[in-house]
Amino acid sequence: MDKVREVRPPLYNILKTGLEETISWAQGETELRVTTLTIPEPPPPYDAGRVAALRQRLRLSQAGFAQLLNVSPKTVQSWEQGARTPSHAAARLLQLIENPKLLAS
Repeated sequence: MDKVREVRPPLYNILKTGLEETISWAQGETELRVTTLTIPEPPPPYDAGRVAALRQRLRLSQAGFAQLLNVSPKTVQSWEQGARTPSHAAARLLQLIENPKLLAS
């Protein structure tokens, strides 16, 4: 049985169409659906004390906190001992756990 291949237009045509639509919108000739996102400020630095305080406020063990964040317990332990600091992505997640209302804005 032969497979049916979807034929896509060349990349040039896709880009050209997108640019033409953008120009049309910029000139007020076309209406586009627009979504505005409010991005919170960059997360604050999370030092050992702040990570431990957040975990304790949630009444979680290091293992439970690690499971919540989808990281290893060793990672949480190293954060709390000051051997490592959370990455930017982990800091954002900690920020959202610390202040869930940021998602509502």
